Amino acid sequence: MEILNYAFMQRALLAAVLVGITAPAVGIYLVQRRQALMGDGIGHVAMTGVGLGFLLSWSPVWMATLVSVLGAVLMELIRWYGRTRGDIALAMLFYGGMAGGVMFINLAPTGSNANLTSYLFGSLSTVSESDVTAICVLAAFVVLVTLGLRRQLFAVSQDEEFARVTGLPVRALNLLTAVTAAVTVTVAMRVVGLLLVSALMVVPVAAAQQLSRSFAATFAIAVAIGVSVTIGGTVTSYYQDVPPGATIVLLTIGAFVLLTALAAPLARRRARAAGAARPAGDPAECKVPATRGAADEIGV
Repeated sequence: MEILNYAFMQRALLAAVLVGITAPAVGIYLVQRRQALMGDGIGHVAMTGVGLGFLLSWSPVWMATLVSVLGAVLMELIRWYGRTRGDIALAMLFYGGMAGGVMFINLAPTGSNANLTSYLFGSLSTVSESDVTAICVLAAFVVLVTLGLRRQLFAVSQDEEFARVTGLPVRALNLLTAVTAAVTVTVAMRVVGLLLVSALMVVPVAAAQQLSRSFAATFAIAVAIGVSVTIGGTVTSYYQDVPPGATIVLLTIGAFVLLTALAAPLARRRARAAGAARPAGDPAECKVPATRGAADEIGV
């Protein structure tokens, strides 16, 4: 393929695959926790890290990771202790992160608004070898956490009180989820951009849920959708000269619409088949409450 003859496209495709894996892998826990917009908030904070990276002549990816992690921890602390004033504190954190990024990058000798735009909306041609190295390391961390601790993270995401009663370190796991989400944002910012990364964390999960209610199946389908749309968007961006981040997000939304349209008739067909298989006059089956823990619902 012609596209693979160029080193910058090889790097972009590798980054796209890693983003397609990591974003839905974290997003499924955020959706379960009803924190779908957490990635968007972290993306705002990460802008300050990008600006500081240019100002201090350090890697913007690593600086954004550091600032994002600090911001994610602060967001969790606000969620625990903020109570009625927490929404105001979060708003100041998000918008302060945006303002800080713009200010720092304009103060940097080598920075400009054009540099910031590539991080806000993604840029294939600017993914460097050092960026790929950082993305690989960070993506490995995300995969290890989301797969290695899937039972514990699922239990906390479903019911914190139940998880606490079973002896799980709920606060530590909540912090780990927030940190993993922050790392994922910095992994994805070179491909889809800070302002669009939240869509890639949430929409593939929502699309997968149209086909399955099992956690394991939803996880696998969401990752498959994520990889497909990131590769498809990257290739389309190369051949059609369109923005990669916007293309990937639009393909993701298209996948959601398509699967939603397919899910409704399939559900009706399964319901009719179940009704036809039940002998006339027999009462409907009664579901017996599960006696196992919430983490056993993962099905793996």
